[in-house]
Amino acid sequence: MGKLGDMMNKAKQMAKGHPDQADRGVSGAERVVDERTGDKYDAKTDKAADAVRRSYRDGGTPER
Repeated sequence: MGKLGDMMNKAKQMAKGHPDQADRGVSGAERVVDERTGDKYDAKTDKAADAVRRSYRDGGTPER
């Protein structure tokens, strides 16, 4: 696995260990995107944020 894959695995493990902090980070990123796009992609950012949360909360893989 390359460096990016290794970094993703480390980030996922950290998120699993600190899900409340990870939730705040995901919410913040979602809010920034929504603000900068004028909520144009709100439904998509909601779906993406939910998929990310599932990936570290439930141990599942994000939907595509």
